[in-house]
Amino acid sequence: MIEKEYKLSKTNEKAIEKVIFDENLHYLHMVFNKDEGLPEHFSNSNVYMTVIRGRLSIGLDDQEIHEYEAGTLLKIPFQTKMHVRNENDKTLELIVVKAPAPKS
Repeated sequence: MIEKEYKLSKTNEKAIEKVIFDENLHYLHMVFNKDEGLPEHFSNSNVYMTVIRGRLSIGLDDQEIHEYEAGTLLKIPFQTKMHVRNENDKTLELIVVKAPAPKS
C-alpha cells in the first residue's frame, strides 16, 4: 500500500489531535465547545487554519477578535500572537496545518 491512511475523531468533546507530525508539516484536528480554546501563544510556523464547523473567534497580535464561519481558511504568518477560542454555542471544529514543520 503506497498511501498511509489517517482517521480523524468524530466528536463533540474537546480534542486536540496531532494527526501528522513529520519533517514536512504538522496537521492537527481540533474540537472546542463554548468558552474553550488554546492558551495565547505565538505561531511557530506559517499556520493554515480551516473552520470545518461552528464559528472561530480569533485575536491576532493586537487586533480585536474576529469571527470566521465554517468554510473559511485563514493563513496566519510565523510569529503572530494568537488567541484561539470558541465564544459561540455551537461546537467549533478546526483543521490546523503548520508548514513548514516547526523546528522544535
